[in-house]
Amino acid sequence: MVNAGLVLEGGGMRGLYTAGVLEYFMEQDLYFPYIIGVSAGACMGASYLSRQKGRNKKVNLGYIDDKRYISFSNFIKKREIFGMDFIFDEIPNKLVPFDMEAFRESPEEFVIVTTDCETGEPVYFDKSQQGDDLVKLLRASSSLPFVSSSVEYKGKHLLDGGIVDPIPVKKAEGDGYQKNVVILTKPEGYFKRPSKLSSVLKYKRHPKISELLRERYKHYNATVEYINEQEKAGNVFVLRPSVSLPVGRMERNRERLEELYELGQNDAREQFAALKDFLG
Repeated sequence: MVNAGLVLEGGGMRGLYTAGVLEYFMEQDLYFPYIIGVSAGACMGASYLSRQKGRNKKVNLGYIDDKRYISFSNFIKKREIFGMDFIFDEIPNKLVPFDMEAFRESPEEFVIVTTDCETGEPVYFDKSQQGDDLVKLLRASSSLPFVSSSVEYKGKHLLDGGIVDPIPVKKAEGDGYQKNVVILTKPEGYFKRPSKLSSVLKYKRHPKISELLRERYKHYNATVEYINEQEKAGNVFVLRPSVSLPVGRMERNRERLEELYELGQNDAREQFAALKDFLG
């Protein structure tokens, strides 16, 4: 195991890029003592730590044509684009079982990022706090405003961690890892623009979320700039899509998603020698 942290961005279905990178890491038996993930990044990271090769692809591509996984009919029935019960209950418990025992026995620290709907602050859950609630916390970290319900957990209402800490490299640094590998799901040069929808749609139940969504692009862009600075300083190694592919957060095109997954594997393979040099 190397002495560096691993930071995993979210991005919905764009997380298949991260899945491809992590699949190659597993093939090379490369693990990090500290992993922190947001939304899809956290989900991909969990299967990486349970050492279940191929699971991320099987879950995210194997059911892409299943309406229970992602569809507008889900939104009509439950106000959810992604079928959260299907993804976080039926799949890990029945269809593609998640190896919880292997995950618990893995020596790595694993931190899940969520957003507190009342305070607007990030809430981080490490392994000691996850207990039997790992999947519930992964669901909370992946629950997007307006298309998913918040998750109630120990008196808090939680949503997608990417709202407030989309690329938690500073949290990794604060937890003692000054050297980090960051996997991004958008290509070099990408910066968010102000969301027109966030100025129109209001998250009435939790007004703080509406405020955060209006300012989210500023925080995201500042974090990307910080990562770029740390990369130049030699403190961060970034893996990001080397080619810009037209894959959206709620993408359902199987061919595009498979291409993104393969791009992750290929980018990791091509940059692996440079990554090993970075890790020393």
